[in-house]
Amino acid sequence: MPIYEYACGACGHELEELQKMSDAPLKTCPSCGKDELQKLISAAGFRLKGSGWYETDFKTKKAEPPKKSSDTPCATGACSACVAD
Repeated sequence: MPIYEYACGACGHELEELQKMSDAPLKTCPSCGKDELQKLISAAGFRLKGSGWYETDFKTKKAEPPKKSSDTPCATGACSACVAD
């Protein structure tokens, strides 16, 4: 949930409030009791820092399929290498 900043137009009191985005904005100042609160516009208060924030951090290398050798017969005996024996 985001933290919103408010300032009272009557007394100048400032506060931060943790609210859902769907919540209605606060109107009543907790300091003076007047309906003068205004929501402030501010920068986001988080940083993407540390490992795990890059596209390549979540990708795993796929294992290479085993290489087939023409001189190794298959297990079923149905290939040309098994029939030739």
